[in-house]
Amino acid sequence: MGLFDRQEAENLDRAKPLAARMRPQTLEEFAGQQHFLGQEKLLARMIQADRVSSVIFYGPPGTGKTSLAEIIAQQTQSKFVRLNAAASGVKDLRQALEEARERLATGGTTTLLFVDELHHFNKVQQDVLLPDVEAGIVRLIGATTANPFFSLVAPLISRSQIFEFLPLTSTDIIRLLNIALADRERGLGQFEVEVNDDALEFLAEVSDGDARRALNALEVGILSVLESHSVSGERPLFDKNSAQESIQKKALRYDDDTHYDAASALIKSMRGSDPDAAVYWLARMIEAGEDPRFLARRIVIAAAEDVGNADPNALVVANAAAQATELVGLPECRIPLAQAAIYVAMAPKSNSAITAIDQALSDVRNRRVLPVPVHLQDKHYSGAKRLGHGDGYQYAHNSDEGWVDQDYLGVEREYYHPVARGFEIELQKRLSKIHQRRTKSPNDPPND
Repeated sequence: MGLFDRQEAENLDRAKPLAARMRPQTLEEFAGQQHFLGQEKLLARMIQADRVSSVIFYGPPGTGKTSLAEIIAQQTQSKFVRLNAAASGVKDLRQALEEARERLATGGTTTLLFVDELHHFNKVQQDVLLPDVEAGIVRLIGATTANPFFSLVAPLISRSQIFEFLPLTSTDIIRLLNIALADRERGLGQFEVEVNDDALEFLAEVSDGDARRALNALEVGILSVLESHSVSGERPLFDKNSAQESIQKKALRYDDDTHYDAASALIKSMRGSDPDAAVYWLARMIEAGEDPRFLARRIVIAAAEDVGNADPNALVVANAAAQATELVGLPECRIPLAQAAIYVAMAPKSNSAITAIDQALSDVRNRRVLPVPVHLQDKHYSGAKRLGHGDGYQYAHNSDEGWVDQDYLGVEREYYHPVARGFEIELQKRLSKIHQRRTKSPNDPPND
């Protein structure tokens, strides 16, 4: 490398943000993901033996997907080729695959193809990959922040091993921040700045497991502290206030699979009678920009499905919150939504309504359809009397008790089974009384 080339490389390195300069160079420097990179874990053994086949790295930003791909590239005997799916088209992909075939045919060298943001490839582009992946001409490493089971074609998933990257722990991120503060070549070790532990703890907490975000915020904070103290002449100090100023309002990750996961957590928290968890998941979705009408619908459904007649007022409260959401919108509708979510979470639970309707629907779909008994058929039209429709019907309100022993289905079937919780205890008493009346002999004494 000539003097000019060396100077150019140094200039480019200096221009990189801290997170890029501090990328791990070896597996020993890599933070997190011990569930598949720990001692004797599958991927660690595959990397050490240079036996990495086609793999998909899936997880949130800043968890090491690209860094791990670069570590694998350093240890492999294959040619490393990198594409970014967001900036590459079919032409670029076909060219890379053609060069891989030629490389294998002429020199016997396989190609390790790293495709960043793989979910940006459409179905056609993903299908282009399949023959060469299957034939072993390329070993694919695909990195994606989107759930591969939503964003990738099934044949590509079946030909690849999927490794899910988890957000880094606060301990992992604090360790990375301290390494960056001590490193004089790639990090911030050349700067004489006092750093408080609570500042690092704040960055580790607010970064949500994203090492890139934490490192870049640290660099912004350290440089801004140096600049301000060079004017005042005071000793540079990076404290929690400095850390808070160095990081922007966080943008919550909220893609399709996060949407469904958060909605599932909200519903299950209400069902599980945990109002604090329900409010948290509600707040997370509101902050991420979720349509409040979607949230209102989920609460209404939970009120009927999971509370039902154990507390019929839950549906009233949930429906009122849905109407209020339509009326006032955000940000005020967060209040009735929270009120309804808390009410549903704290209400006694019963799924007897959904169980009853689903069992009845199953019978309608899978068993012989029952005819409407003649005495229940409509008689309010010309000719109904000649057909005998409605004959024998007994009007319940003509009875002193508002009830008559009358067949309403034509066969013996039971769908509604109230639980011994909340208002359904009372409904169970009423239902038991009705069943006793229907099985009572005409000669038995009347009920008390």
